[in-house]
Amino acid sequence: MHLAPRVLRRAISAATIALLATAVGCAPQPEEKASDQASGSTATTCAKGKLATQTSGKLTIATDEPAYEPWFEDDKPANGKGFESAVAYAVAKQLGYDKSAVVWQSVPFNKAFAPGVKTFDFDINQVSISAERKKAVDFSSGYYDVRQAVIALKGSKAAKATTIAGLKGLKLGAQVGTTSLNYISDVVKPTQQEAAFSKNDQAVSALKNGQVDAIVVDLPTAFYITSAEVTNAKIVGQFENQGGTPEQFGLVLDKGSDLTSCVSSAVDALRKDGTLAALEKQWLSDAVDAPVLK
Repeated sequence: MHLAPRVLRRAISAATIALLATAVGCAPQPEEKASDQASGSTATTCAKGKLATQTSGKLTIATDEPAYEPWFEDDKPANGKGFESAVAYAVAKQLGYDKSAVVWQSVPFNKAFAPGVKTFDFDINQVSISAERKKAVDFSSGYYDVRQAVIALKGSKAAKATTIAGLKGLKLGAQVGTTSLNYISDVVKPTQQEAAFSKNDQAVSALKNGQVDAIVVDLPTAFYITSAEVTNAKIVGQFENQGGTPEQFGLVLDKGSDLTSCVSSAVDALRKDGTLAALEKQWLSDAVDAPVLK
């Protein structure tokens, strides 16, 4: 962080002017030092276990509460079980922090990527990377490629839909602030106002109670909901990625965070060495293919 230049008082004598000229001539030196540190700091700022974290020697990771399966197990992010819990600890290890140095924090989904200073080092909570969100926060490289899916109760009109057009007349719902909700408004464009819920479990309850015809969630969550929470529901289908670019989940960091490049490098390394693929296979293996809605 560069120091702001001091305001120069008007010179009242030739000697003072000379002194001020000398001072001004020297002023860029601290700037150059800071610049040198910034440009050559990658090795030191990413030194394992020595990052400029919220708490020295600790890595603070945030997620929402409750923490849903298959991303977490038993609503306990710290147990290392579930895809995102496992990814979080793998990233931490890559950065030089063992499990005992990781501190978990509860942060609501929408607040994680809202403008404002963050109290965490990074957040992991199925947050899709988008240009709009990047205006308020930083993202790491993507750690998971995801598609959105539609769930409906078996035997319902919604369950029989095979195309996007077949969904247009239905009452659809999703969690507020999610790309799931965006897919309803931007892709399906239903004739009825979509329902927005503050939590996924509220959307699930609405589906059970018949308040909505179908809900939209990411595909792995859809498989979990239909296999464990609403067994009389089915996955109607999944949407194609829009614009040819895969939707990806990314770790959320404070805007302009000094940790962003380090965390991205850690994610890239885990993708390159096969760790992410192995964790996906271990924790998301049930999230197999589903019909594509066009």
